[in-house]
Amino acid sequence: MLKPETSLRSAPADFPWTEDLQDVLTALVADEVRDGPHLRISYELGTSDRVVAALDPTSQHYAASTMKLPLVLAAYRLRDRGTLDLDSTVTVHNSFTSRTGGPFSIDPDEDSDEEVWAALGTEVPLRWLCRRSIIRSSNLATNLVADAVGFDAVAEVIADCNATGVEVVRGIEDYAAQRAGISNVVTVSGLNRILLALADGTVAEASTCAEVLGILADNQVDTDIRPGLPPGTWVAHKNGWVSDGVLDAALVRPGGAADPDGQFVFSVAISGVWPNERAHELIQRLAGTVWDRRSGSTVG
Repeated sequence: MLKPETSLRSAPADFPWTEDLQDVLTALVADEVRDGPHLRISYELGTSDRVVAALDPTSQHYAASTMKLPLVLAAYRLRDRGTLDLDSTVTVHNSFTSRTGGPFSIDPDEDSDEEVWAALGTEVPLRWLCRRSIIRSSNLATNLVADAVGFDAVAEVIADCNATGVEVVRGIEDYAAQRAGISNVVTVSGLNRILLALADGTVAEASTCAEVLGILADNQVDTDIRPGLPPGTWVAHKNGWVSDGVLDAALVRPGGAADPDGQFVFSVAISGVWPNERAHELIQRLAGTVWDRRSGSTVG
């Protein structure tokens, strides 16, 4: 049985959503679970000062490409400390060392960014690789960035954001590590904590937080939360997908990039054998409901 984490029936007078929001979200998820009882679905909607609505927000899901969010943030924090030069160049290569010690490589057919593969064997700026990791979710760029950053720096970001349940401990397609139980996992609550720390400018210099949010806002892979919102809505997000999981974590600013008034975070994770297209559609519907139930919005 689906149990919402938060009830809105005693919402304060200044509450920015209608009181039926949790009920409507719960009903949407319940309809899908009837068709796929094996599914695990988590979501959390929040602001800087409260959790608005949630379902199983601390349940861990396989991270897929959402792990690239704390990774790239870690790179920019090391830049600020003077220990990593994002304008330095690295040779694009496809040979990496597993957390278990052996070699592994990325499958080009499983990557969503041809530009990084076109640069194979050439020198490119680390900053460009960070950007490609987000805006095209490049797996090859991600592992090159991870080699430069290290997982200890990512763990520090997670701890500083109080992103409970988020663990980034290996590179993309490090299947030997995965078989050994070394896996990247997230919670929707933890992903929201990272986004809120960026939005509030508390996890790095304010200018750095704005820079990272700008990269997230340039994400070109728009299959989940953004299509559920009105065209042109400012959204900074990182999504991820594998054969048995789809996730998206987003900071939404209804007034635009420079206007934090009314901003909110919304993250969704769906795990289980289910067509990705249906997961994308459900996340879009949930996002649309969150938008429509904002006070002052017209509910269709």
